[in-house]
Amino acid sequence: MKQKIIVLFLAFSWLAYGQSQLPISIDDQKIQPLSKMVDSSLQLKLDVEVMKNKKWAQLINNKKMAVGVVDLSNPDNVRFARVNGTHMMYAASLPKIAILLSAMDAIEKGELKETVDVKNDMRLMISKSNNAASTRMIDRLGYDKIEDVMTDSKYAFYDEDNGGGLWVGKRYGGGGDTNREPLKNLSHAASVSQVCRFYYLLAHGKLVNEIRSKQMLDILEKPELHHKFVNTLDKIAPNARLFRKSGSWRTYHSDSILVWGKDENRRYILVALIDDPNGEQIIRNLVNPIEKVLKKTEI
Repeated sequence: MKQKIIVLFLAFSWLAYGQSQLPISIDDQKIQPLSKMVDSSLQLKLDVEVMKNKKWAQLINNKKMAVGVVDLSNPDNVRFARVNGTHMMYAASLPKIAILLSAMDAIEKGELKETVDVKNDMRLMISKSNNAASTRMIDRLGYDKIEDVMTDSKYAFYDEDNGGGLWVGKRYGGGGDTNREPLKNLSHAASVSQVCRFYYLLAHGKLVNEIRSKQMLDILEKPELHHKFVNTLDKIAPNARLFRKSGSWRTYHSDSILVWGKDENRRYILVALIDDPNGEQIIRNLVNPIEKVLKKTEI
């Protein structure tokens, strides 16, 4: 009897340990579209919380602000909510995550050599949002490769029938040909639902494969730019692991982050796209209300 109890304890301990790590180990069959994970309670709380702020409400109603959140606190009950979820906007440097995925796909297929320079450029492109490194990666891959990965049915990160999504069709820093997306003629685009899906699949090791997903997580972790979401999280959750990519250009401000706390109470994905001169501060101010929304209590 004691031996059986020990075996069960070890089994549950291993399960708990596995769920505390990234990527989260899960069978492919359990991966569901986020559209099937929309949680009515979480959605209501999100709607109420963001619309309390008159400025935010105005931006949302004018399609100049979009927010998406994925609650990962319970691996068996992932919850999703969004505001203007499929509304595609100019997202500046945030879509560099599309270059990262395309590069990993190319490396895995033997289309791109994983040299020291390539690995350094991928890290610079993400952690410091270095435009020169990003342009070098675009030139190595080509626009067709990036488009093929974004529109691949395996991911469908850009879907013309559902508002578009992630797209990179212009070098960062000017010059050269372009390949703008077909719906709005944007050069660097995103929607919060598609970016949330990116992090959701990444967190579960489903981008390319588990090994490449782990590499991407390593590149995205410990961002070297401490503004927007990271500025607030540095203060309220200094011990949480942060995986992040943001972007800004003129009035367009965007941020995307996977927050992984030491316990399940602070594990979520948060994405915001904003077209407003004060967008950087709005993104900073979003974190606390979103964490309030995620709490399993009534608002």
